[in-house]
Amino acid sequence: MADVDKEDLREQFVEAFEGADYPISSPMDLVPALPNGPSTRFESGDFEITAMELNTKLPGGEFPYEDVDSFVDDVMDGLEEEGHI
Repeated sequence: MADVDKEDLREQFVEAFEGADYPISSPMDLVPALPNGPSTRFESGDFEITAMELNTKLPGGEFPYEDVDSFVDDVMDGLEEEGHI
């Protein structure tokens, strides 16, 4: 398991995804909000992932999401459940 500051990682996700036009109904709704599109990178400790990798490594999610916090909560839960963090 990677050495990860989960709070720092969560803040990075919120910052990157909060600009999306909520509610969102699919991962594609997030792309316009990302500073570097699908190649936007998130890093903490030994862990790093791009937005595109995030989309392929996580279970589908419970779309639609009404706000950034509920989306990021599921992303963090998914990363933990899958053993990435």
